[in-house]
Amino acid sequence: MTRHHLPNTSVDGQPVAPEALREQYEAGATVEELVAMSGLSYGTVLNRLREAGTVMRTSWQTRRLRDGQARRNLAAHLRRLYEQQGATLAELAAAGSVTRRAARRLLIEAGGTPRTTQQTLRIHSAANAARRMKLALFLRARYEAGATVPDLAEGCNYSVGTVYRLLHQAGTRMRPRHHHGPAHDPRKRS
Repeated sequence: MTRHHLPNTSVDGQPVAPEALREQYEAGATVEELVAMSGLSYGTVLNRLREAGTVMRTSWQTRRLRDGQARRNLAAHLRRLYEQQGATLAELAAAGSVTRRAARRLLIEAGGTPRTTQQTLRIHSAANAARRMKLALFLRARYEAGATVPDLAEGCNYSVGTVYRLLHQAGTRMRPRHHHGPAHDPRKRS
């Protein structure tokens, strides 16, 4: 890991910025290394990291980030989640027990390309539409088997209006009001 020296003060004599410490920490540096690099006390480094909103790691997470093979395995896992399941950077961060910035860095290391917000929204919108259509077809099958709209609404914890919209989306031929049997085709006469 490349380590950069953090001076105790900046060129204009001001203390080391909390953001600079955070950047180094999120790149994998430990608090002890930041203390050695900056010349600041352990407590001051911790305070500045917290001031910058840094999500602190456990020692286990730090070892995993720094171990070459473990890091490559984690990066490959995050890339699979990102590309195959449409996970967001926030979801990658949670899955990898790292920050969003570290998750993005690992994704790039594994050869992945971060998406724009619009691309992510399109992926999630398509996935939601597919789930909604699957639910609509399920409700249609139950409705055509004789279930009532209120029963379907109660069973899936949706409003009656939502169930009607889903049935309409699935192209369901609706029964006359208050007719609780299977749908009848008017072209088929007894």
